[in-house]
Amino acid sequence: MGHHQLDTLDEQILKLIADNARIPFLEVARACNVSGAAIHQRIQKLTNMGILKGSEYVIDPEKIGYETCAYIGLFLQDPASFDAVANALETIPEVVECHFTTGKYDMFIKLYARNNHHLLSIIHEKLQPLGLARTETLISFHEAIKRQMPIEIEEGKD
Repeated sequence: MGHHQLDTLDEQILKLIADNARIPFLEVARACNVSGAAIHQRIQKLTNMGILKGSEYVIDPEKIGYETCAYIGLFLQDPASFDAVANALETIPEVVECHFTTGKYDMFIKLYARNNHHLLSIIHEKLQPLGLARTETLISFHEAIKRQMPIEIEEGKD
């Protein structure tokens, strides 16, 4: 994974759009004291470099009936089945994140369920058949912090 050198303008742009992905380019340009065309070019450059991966609308799961957020540590029966399990997890719509991790879990997932009963059925009917030795579930009561990566603007950098 290559790291890219960002100048102060890149960092300013990233900070502004991370705070509000729908901010107009002209507003970003005014805040950065450059032209709208310069912002458009920088956004395109950051996208081409793979630093920006698009924009998205964020859905509030509770507002559409998914009241249970759970994090589940997965213990695989066969550690060689990482890819097959990850591919199978991708077909389960309630699973929104999957990570290969260090520590006691082989994999760690985040999912949303309508309620605890639905969560139990996901675990028994969709997860257990994937060849898991066992699972460990943590239920989130409330998301206290959610943000993008911090963008620190270094003074005097260019």
